[in-house]
Amino acid sequence: MDIDLIFKVAGIGIIVAVLNLVLKRAEREEQAMLTTLAGLIVVLMLIINEISDLFDTVKTVFGLW
Repeated sequence: MDIDLIFKVAGIGIIVAVLNLVLKRAEREEQAMLTTLAGLIVVLMLIINEISDLFDTVKTVFGLW
C-alpha cells in the first residue's frame, strides 16, 4: 500500500468536511448529505483495489487458490 493512497483519502475527507460545513451553514442539508455520500463512494472506489489485492495475497499465502 502506498502512502499516496492515505494522502488521497485524507484530502478527500478534508474537502468533503469543508463542503459539508459550508452547505450546512447555507441551510442546504440535502446537498450536504449527498456530498458526504459522494465522498464516501469515491473513497470506497479508491480502496476497493487494495482490498482485492489483500484477499489475493491471503489466498496465496494460505494456499486457497
